[in-house]
Amino acid sequence: MAISHVPYYLSKLPSPLFTYRLAAKKISEFSMENPQHPEGKEACESNPTNVKRVSDDIMPHLLNLYGSRVTPRDFEIYAADASFEDPLMCAHGVKQIKSSFYSLSKVFSESRIVEYSINEKEISAGKHEILVDNKQQYKFLGRNIDMISLIRLFVKDGKVVRHEDWWDKKPLRNRETVKLPCVGRMIELTRRGSMFVTHALMGFGKDPPTG
Repeated sequence: MAISHVPYYLSKLPSPLFTYRLAAKKISEFSMENPQHPEGKEACESNPTNVKRVSDDIMPHLLNLYGSRVTPRDFEIYAADASFEDPLMCAHGVKQIKSSFYSLSKVFSESRIVEYSINEKEISAGKHEILVDNKQQYKFLGRNIDMISLIRLFVKDGKVVRHEDWWDKKPLRNRETVKLPCVGRMIELTRRGSMFVTHALMGFGKDPPTG
């Protein structure tokens, strides 16, 4: 995506190609360090009770976000002040979340969730936690990259207020989960820096033209 009239301070940011290749390299390295399970069925889950769940409304949009068919409407599942975090970046607000997921198609020729199961529980009135145990697949330079993850969604009044993606089901590293809080703080700042670069390169959450 070309961005015209770029301010001087943004011109000093890494090039889009460098940033996208770095993201692909990180995911590829993580996949190689954490061997995955054999290929399985396409994305599926069961709801034996057939009771309407909060996740029933959210999952179709979540699958679009991780796939190659995301639209502006899919981001309506988020509250205005929602956050998204994975090992690469930390997004605050819907516009930054848009930049995070719109950038997937810039890095990978294909991306999708190929398997998933859902565990949903009510924390209190109007508040739910949704755990999506899943397998994600990416294609980069003709090579498939498979990765197991645990998506954690915290929902309030039907809107996602926090979205975490735990690669290999490992908790995100921050000042609360590492032994040295200062190291955790540096990791947090690195993810925020990565988000800023991605946000700038993606036009600050601007929706792509349609039609």
